[in-house]
Amino acid sequence: MIDPVTMKINMDPLILSALREDLTSEDVSANSVMPAGKDGEADLICKEDGVICGLQIFARVFTLLDGHTKAEFFCADGDEVKKGQKIGIVRGDIRVILSGERTALNYLQRMSGIATYTRQMVSLLAGTKIKLLDTRKTTPNMRIFEKYAVRMGRGTNHRYNLSDGVLLKDNHIGAAGGVREAILAAKAYAPFVRKIEIEVETLDQVREAVSAGTDIIMLDNMDHDTMAEALRIIDGRAEVEISGNVTRENIAKIRDLAVDYISSGALTHSAPILDLSLKHLHPVEQ
Repeated sequence: MIDPVTMKINMDPLILSALREDLTSEDVSANSVMPAGKDGEADLICKEDGVICGLQIFARVFTLLDGHTKAEFFCADGDEVKKGQKIGIVRGDIRVILSGERTALNYLQRMSGIATYTRQMVSLLAGTKIKLLDTRKTTPNMRIFEKYAVRMGRGTNHRYNLSDGVLLKDNHIGAAGGVREAILAAKAYAPFVRKIEIEVETLDQVREAVSAGTDIIMLDNMDHDTMAEALRIIDGRAEVEISGNVTRENIAKIRDLAVDYISSGALTHSAPILDLSLKHLHPVEQ
């Protein structure tokens, strides 16, 4: 559930921007077939199995166009839905329904696709204590929606943006002059409430990160045997995250490693949409 304050402050401007992308002066098609206002309703249909997410955003598209438009849903974000299932109804001015349809579906299909893909990957980690994390590899101006979708898929959000935490990657290490130098600089600068995470690519860097006292070590693009050796070196002295081209197809191969987190950019940059449709639009009498 997205709280009203978050919706109004953070999401409404983005939704309005998406609507402006589709409506510059008028909806010529809708106004051609419906020159005057008339009430109608349409069914929201699921066309494949998956996890639904973004229902409030879907509804908000229409209410921003016209506050009298209403959406009724027969499921909630995070629910599993089936092909052919009627999951909602939109009621209001037919012109509004026609004009908002594509933008509303774009949000719902994208967010549901991410939730579905995330749920599938989380299921492949069942029985372990590993948390599946997203990344900042999100669609511009869609991060707040996409990270919400990861949560609805039972994944966990990594930092939302650059202000959320310290994550020292290869270029930070290069700029600082080394792993130890980067960690010590971050400890001196960052607020004490911030954990410090560093990305490492070799076992020597693992040793250096441990000796410098970092909080979290990200093992980036290492093979299975190297990650297993890295865990032996770390020996519980830091939390451990695995990262680097982790997808639905290969995540099961690393579930045996006793790490705390696995992060995957694929959750947000490679998830296919969930196919949904607004159908059977027809006039109704009030």
